[in-house]
Amino acid sequence: MNDNTWIDRGPSPFIPGFRLGDVTLASGVRLRVAMGGNGPPLLLLHGHPQNHLTWHKVAPTLAQEFSVILPDLRGYGDSDKPPGGEGHRNYSKRVMAQDIIQLMDRLNYNTFIFVGHDRGGRVGHRLALDYPDRVSRCIFIDITPTATMYALTNKTFATRYFWWFFLIQPAPLPEKMIGQDPAFFLRQHIDAQNKTPDATEPAIFADYLRCYQHPDMLHAVCEDYRAAATTDLEDDASDGEKSIQCPLFLLWGEQGTVGQLYDVISTWQEKAREVTGVGLPCGHSPQEEVPGEMLGHLLPFLRRNN
Repeated sequence: MNDNTWIDRGPSPFIPGFRLGDVTLASGVRLRVAMGGNGPPLLLLHGHPQNHLTWHKVAPTLAQEFSVILPDLRGYGDSDKPPGGEGHRNYSKRVMAQDIIQLMDRLNYNTFIFVGHDRGGRVGHRLALDYPDRVSRCIFIDITPTATMYALTNKTFATRYFWWFFLIQPAPLPEKMIGQDPAFFLRQHIDAQNKTPDATEPAIFADYLRCYQHPDMLHAVCEDYRAAATTDLEDDASDGEKSIQCPLFLLWGEQGTVGQLYDVISTWQEKAREVTGVGLPCGHSPQEEVPGEMLGHLLPFLRRNN
């Protein structure tokens, strides 16, 4: 690492063998990061409404073969939460992808494998397009492309994924409404998406809530979704026929909205050169619902050419 890159915050209380630290990027944004293991660099990026703890069931196993990096996205967890800026640009997936590149620069990793769940996967899509020489392989979990999902919106999708349309409303409407009872909203959100009872343990949920109830995170979450419905779509449209060049592996929950409404692989074949994947017997969060089965499919792809 570069001098003064890592401000150590001690061992992770939830992920054995991992340490927590703060890394200040070239942009000045500070990210909270958990790290552990040895081997080729493997970065896992969470989605909404979680933080890096969503990986706690799979990270120790992965750390037996890889140097595992688990950041909190800007705006989420214990990372910085800057204002959204004009056009919500500070929460565009392009800027969030730039965070990941600057993080890996700080950690002295030139190329790496990327795994992204939910919003993290959407950051990964932009990462693979904007920095094709930095990402050797990508794994996206339970998403289809943002532009595709908006273009194919129907009543069923709008009902199941209502927050895609609620969170994008002008500030401070969604922030104020969620802020009246963030625990209720968070519990309803997670329970509706996961199809495996008790997959999110009480201690993990409590940490998600600790972060989620902070007004700055609520605003950042909304800015993330507002950017997805505006700036991100504009960036996608400007790319034309640009596609992901590295191998892409997809995992999704067969019992969840994405798995039930879309042919996941075909949606990504329009966006990437090499696509494979498999559905899992769960809802939206395989890493919490069926971690063993997820690792059984993920590890062979990660080990390719290592």
